[in-house]
Amino acid sequence: MGVALKLVDAILFLFFLLITVVAPLIDAQTCLPLSYFPNILVQLKEHYTRHYDDYLVADKPHFFVGLVWLELLFQWPLAILNLYAVITSKPWFNTTCLIYGVSVTTSMVAILSEMMGSKRASEKLLTVYTPFLGLGVLAMLRGLLTCCSSKSTSGKRPALARKKRA
Repeated sequence: MGVALKLVDAILFLFFLLITVVAPLIDAQTCLPLSYFPNILVQLKEHYTRHYDDYLVADKPHFFVGLVWLELLFQWPLAILNLYAVITSKPWFNTTCLIYGVSVTTSMVAILSEMMGSKRASEKLLTVYTPFLGLGVLAMLRGLLTCCSSKSTSGKRPALARKKRA
């Protein structure tokens, strides 16, 4: 189980690193003025939008802009905390990982439901978004995993202290 946990942590570390970089530089262009960003980043996002025909990024529906704000104000700081926690083996990593995973999973279910329900998303676009749902679920499971396995190994409850009689 230790090797599998290390592998999951490595995958999540790469995911958190990606989010730490992409969220403020690329995703933030959805809800902030483009004049705040260097032209090369704006062109990169425009190329992505055309190449994958990402209609959510192009059209900026209100629910999607709200989810990007959620990512920037809530998920992005948690991704930074999780990076730090993985590197330094902090005991609160399980909690922040669980919170992050639940938030990402909820956001991705809303986005993917819209894409599949509207029938506007190509298979190519779905292959961009779907892995983020999987990584959100993985983060959520990682947060739950060690919480559940923290029971004592003997299976016995600790003995209660008895009061002395006078």
